[in-house]
Amino acid sequence: MVAFGSFLPWIDTAVGSVSGARGAGLWTFYAAMLGLAGALVPMRRLAAVQAAVFAAVAVAVPVWQVVHLLTLVGMNGWVPGPGLVLVLGGGVLGGSAAAQLFRAPATTMSTGPSTSSRTRRD
Repeated sequence: MVAFGSFLPWIDTAVGSVSGARGAGLWTFYAAMLGLAGALVPMRRLAAVQAAVFAAVAVAVPVWQVVHLLTLVGMNGWVPGPGLVLVLGGGVLGGSAAAQLFRAPATTMSTGPSTSSRTRRD
């Protein structure tokens, strides 16, 4: 979501739209690549840290963009574009995934079915 939304329009105005690739969208794209790398890492704690960094960037940059526009022009003449919404939503989902990774207990490898579930006939 974040990698795709980084290149979509972030701001729609009466004159036209502003693509995320012209500014802060590149930062969120780089963070999305870090999040993708974190999904491929076999170490759970490292993946959780990468997911947290990804989520922080993917939430902070769109929020900063909206706050910056609100201080410049208020709500007159612009609306958030689909890219901004996708990046923010992806950041929230990434934060949820990071929280689950930090909370999840480490799993152990199973060697097969347990003997307690077998019934023995004599």
